[in-house]
Amino acid sequence: MKIAIISDIHDNLANLQKVLDYCQKESVETIICCGDTASEETVEFLQTNFPGKILLVPGNMDAGYWDYKNLSEKFAGTNLKIFPSVGEAEFDGYKVAFVHFPEKARELAVSGKYDLVFYGHTHQPWEEKIGHCRLINPGNVANIRYPATFAVWDTDSGKLKLIRL
Repeated sequence: MKIAIISDIHDNLANLQKVLDYCQKESVETIICCGDTASEETVEFLQTNFPGKILLVPGNMDAGYWDYKNLSEKFAGTNLKIFPSVGEAEFDGYKVAFVHFPEKARELAVSGKYDLVFYGHTHQPWEEKIGHCRLINPGNVANIRYPATFAVWDTDSGKLKLIRL
């Protein structure tokens, strides 16, 4: 299974569309979003234009722009699941957590409960190993401070690939 990991969209719908085009071309089944969509409209765009499963946590730029509870209720029963601050999932036997903030991500990685932890916020792609856990930041879709990037994880091979837009 292929999973795209994105973060820090900051309402850049043109770049988000490039991510979604890649996902369609490469048969990506799930998107994990580590926050900072920056508006309810961007969340709706993502949900409307990606047919697979979407797992999303809010970031600091989402506070005040969209309400977690109302948006969660709005998308209940769709392909989009919004977690309040920490998302958890299991894919092909891999235990995964995802958050927006690097400090919380590191705490989750150190816990030893997860095989992979994804996070955003810094806009900079990063990967390190903490114990058996891979701690990964896919960079940012918005093209702010660092070039626009996202990651694709193939659960069959276990390989992660950084994609530059």
